[in-house]
Amino acid sequence: MPGMTTVINPHDKLFRETWSDPANVRSFLWHYLPAEVLALTDLERLEICKDSFVEKELREYFSDMLYKVQFYDSPGYVYILFEHKSYHEKWIHLQLLEYILKIWRQSMKQDKSAGLPVVIPLVLYHGKSPWPLNRIRFSSLISGPTDKLSAYIPDFSFVLYDLARFSDDQIKGTLMARVVMMMYKYIFDPNLADKLPGIFSLMRELMEKETGLQHLEAVLRYLFNTVDHISTEDIKTIVSQSLSDREGDFIMTLAEKLKKEGFEKGVEQGMQQGMQQGMQQGLLKGLLEGIEMAVSLKFPEDAYRIMPLIYQLNTVNQLKKVKDAILTVRNASELMTMMNGL
Repeated sequence: MPGMTTVINPHDKLFRETWSDPANVRSFLWHYLPAEVLALTDLERLEICKDSFVEKELREYFSDMLYKVQFYDSPGYVYILFEHKSYHEKWIHLQLLEYILKIWRQSMKQDKSAGLPVVIPLVLYHGKSPWPLNRIRFSSLISGPTDKLSAYIPDFSFVLYDLARFSDDQIKGTLMARVVMMMYKYIFDPNLADKLPGIFSLMRELMEKETGLQHLEAVLRYLFNTVDHISTEDIKTIVSQSLSDREGDFIMTLAEKLKKEGFEKGVEQGMQQGMQQGMQQGLLKGLLEGIEMAVSLKFPEDAYRIMPLIYQLNTVNQLKKVKDAILTVRNASELMTMMNGL
């Protein structure tokens, strides 16, 4: 969206806002857990866990939520991993296995006397191409005579919810969950603008509730921070026609609000960067002054040869190495040889 600030991971933000609401989670699991799992699960006793198991470097591509449930009287977990790339991850089974192990270790810390709880992994995917259905089981990653060696191969399946395989009418759940999943389904679609009227029309009933504008803002923030080929004016027109002029005017107010947030965030980041640069420059100056004094005391006759080399160094790490070396080298030649290697 031209002129808007970009959120580092808008997919994650909307995912967490939506699936931190117990009503949305229960309706989603009610419709999409396999029947044999649902029959054992008490969704009314569902608890949202605040933990995340996705590594920091992968959070641009994945989000996750963990829910504690009861399978009859035995505690267990449902773990939702949301892949928000435009293509499916071949090795997602390994990631799921790592996260399940982390959940088990966490459970063992809480109660070492209990057995390991069942963890049902569910993958929510909205890539452009359908997920290959022959790559659901962990064993699909392993080559060799897997049928004869199955006793030695770890294996599990995950529940796949691939939005590309569902028609719009097959997307079920609370109104907000349906709106969000429809947004996810079409966010990579070049014809998204044609889909938006139908998506926003789902929100008519939501707008009658006290939290209606809050839900609308969450969806619009996602749209503004993800799409750049649909103008604010176009969205205003679509929302006005799908909902009302009041919500259409809200678009423009929100657009101005986002611009202001982007400006203020830019100013804050600029100030922080300036402070960091100032601290770096101050540290460089202090190190140079200390090194100059040390060289003049230890190698007074060679200072005129050493200092020009030192002044060419421009990082704190390099200067710290020189400072430490001055204490240990036996002569100026050793010091200059060491500096040539930096």
